[in-house]
Amino acid sequence: MEKYRKELVDSYRKVLRLADGLFTPSEIKELRSIFNYRDNQKLDANVAYPAMIKAISTAAILIDEVNLGKVAVQSKVVFEAINSGFFKLEAVEPKFGVQVAGIVTGLVKACEMYQKNPSVESENFRKLLLTMAQDIRVIIIMICDRLYVMRTLQNYPQNEQLSVANEVAYLYAPLAHRLGLYKIKSELEDLSLKYSNSEIYHSIAHDLNAKKRERETYISEFIGPLKEKLEAAGFNFSIKGRTKSIYSIWNKMKKQNTTIDNIYDLFAIRIILNTPFEKEKSECWQVYSIVTDMYQPNPKRLRDWLSIPKSNGYESLHTTVMGPGGKWVEVQIRTERMDEVAEKGFAAHFKYKGIKGESTLDKWLVNIREILENPEANAIDYMDDFKLNLYDKEVFVFTPNGDLQKLPKGATVLDFAFLIHTNLGAKCIGGRINAKNVPIRQVLSNGDQVEILTSPTQKPKLEWLNIVQTSKAKSRIKQILKEEALSNSGVGKELLMRRLKNWKLEYDEAVVSKMVKKIGVKTLSEFYEGLARDKYDLLRIKDLYVEILEKENSVTQEDRSAETYEHTSNLEEISSKDDVLVIDKNLKGIQYSLSKCCNPIYGDDIFGFITVHGGIKIHKIDCPNAPQMMQRFGYRFVSARWSGKSSSQYTATLHVLGNDDIGIVTNITSLIQKNATIALRSISVDSTDGLFQGTITVFVSEAKDLDELIRKIKAIKGVKSVTR
Repeated sequence: MEKYRKELVDSYRKVLRLADGLFTPSEIKELRSIFNYRDNQKLDANVAYPAMIKAISTAAILIDEVNLGKVAVQSKVVFEAINSGFFKLEAVEPKFGVQVAGIVTGLVKACEMYQKNPSVESENFRKLLLTMAQDIRVIIIMICDRLYVMRTLQNYPQNEQLSVANEVAYLYAPLAHRLGLYKIKSELEDLSLKYSNSEIYHSIAHDLNAKKRERETYISEFIGPLKEKLEAAGFNFSIKGRTKSIYSIWNKMKKQNTTIDNIYDLFAIRIILNTPFEKEKSECWQVYSIVTDMYQPNPKRLRDWLSIPKSNGYESLHTTVMGPGGKWVEVQIRTERMDEVAEKGFAAHFKYKGIKGESTLDKWLVNIREILENPEANAIDYMDDFKLNLYDKEVFVFTPNGDLQKLPKGATVLDFAFLIHTNLGAKCIGGRINAKNVPIRQVLSNGDQVEILTSPTQKPKLEWLNIVQTSKAKSRIKQILKEEALSNSGVGKELLMRRLKNWKLEYDEAVVSKMVKKIGVKTLSEFYEGLARDKYDLLRIKDLYVEILEKENSVTQEDRSAETYEHTSNLEEISSKDDVLVIDKNLKGIQYSLSKCCNPIYGDDIFGFITVHGGIKIHKIDCPNAPQMMQRFGYRFVSARWSGKSSSQYTATLHVLGNDDIGIVTNITSLIQKNATIALRSISVDSTDGLFQGTITVFVSEAKDLDELIRKIKAIKGVKSVTR
């Protein structure tokens, strides 16, 4: 308890220091008092202290790292009090006002969604994002909450760490990126990598640390003469070198399929000017001129976000130049105002008068709402579209009236039509770009002036989904096509039933289902839609229906009497065995199989994944496919653990690398043969350039026996590595 008190006092003092002048003494007193309210019962310290520490620590992030202000801080503290049972939701508005009540309500709803089911399920996930979109501060508070959780993730159970880290990587880090919270986004990505792939994280961190002195020496060598030139020109500035995040370095390593030694731009030089708002652009370009006079620039690497800032408010001038020793170095030029906006996102705009960023943000929120307003939309499909818009760069085009519109890079004329209005998109037959006629699939370029051409007879088509890039257009096209398909499906079914009646045949859905399968159509609705579109020959349909109906009626029952009938269940067979797996909430005897992608064995940390056929596949926690499965099908995950004693043999494959020596292979096989708990199934060896690569497959009862075997093989002289 003393540890809690000290941590709380330290956090509280930090917030008071950061929020100097933000709150009045009476407002501070009100916030403190809410944790003492719980139907007049004694304060439960075991619940209150962690809740207060989380609230105060997140408040510090909101003030110091996002600059979000009083209302957001009050909302977060009040929400934690409600979440812990020390305050009531209906008491928020009378005490703290409408704004705080609205944000707290959004946070409470979002929390309820996660408590009911933390995975990304369709309806819950849609409602969650709708709630978040009501007030941008709800999203930012949730991002800051996740940042606090990630900073303290070592205190969570190990089985929860991977799930939280993956969720942060595919949802919260992209949200932070879209809002311009680059510092938070980088930390979330780094921490996510630390827990989802700790080996990679620590390897890169070690390599960076090992060359830290060499890197600092080079940065000083690069900055020195540049600093002299800028001072001589009379600029008021600061200049520093910034090492790129571990996550971004790892991404480059993956994209370029190389090691960290071959990544040249591990750091960037940032020049930050202290200059009045009206002189910002001119001084940034003057500094650019000095930098490129001293060092040869790469013309393909110039990024101008001064003339047209990013939609999240980011402004900066980036160039890559050839530094001493023939090394490419990225140089970022910006002002103090731009730097604060880049680090803290949209909230930093509120500190500067005359800077308009809120309208752009409003457009983004409206776009989210429009996508989610369709009740038939699929959440997983939406998430794919959502991430697409988060990561894509942008293209700026003009309407015939000269209004500037923003779309993702690669957007087409059809995307532009749906951006202006859904009806315009649905009737689009082409466009005019810069006074020239173009088709609907024409890709837009920066500066194009676009006019949409329509026809009253035009209707959206399935192939349009391959033409459009924006989530709004995809969502609207899917909605229109689905509505049309449902309408045609009803017409088709009515047509079939009427024809069967004319043919003096009775409608039997089971017979229709078999007929549809025989035709090669996936679903009944697809078949009925095809009928409505005259896709099938009705006489052929009649013949097939009669053929299946006669076959059904001719099935004999001679071997199916009740007296001799016995039913064998796979579930019963499994239950009768020694069941070593407990799935979900202490369930045994469930139909399962072991995944081939990671080959789990008894003793491995595992989870269950519900397949489309209803069975369960067992995967290792560190399965290479786990993050992608969590991202797309989180709601299919179930907990699983080993139970009892293993009486089965599992297949495991080891990859061995060592010196090219036949004696090593002999030693390995001899070692396995002497082991009573492990049996050798197969071994294959390939030799190149003085090294051998061996693949060994063994039968083993549990993970600890396999770990012991790996340890012994590694100890054999000449063996360089053993991996599973």
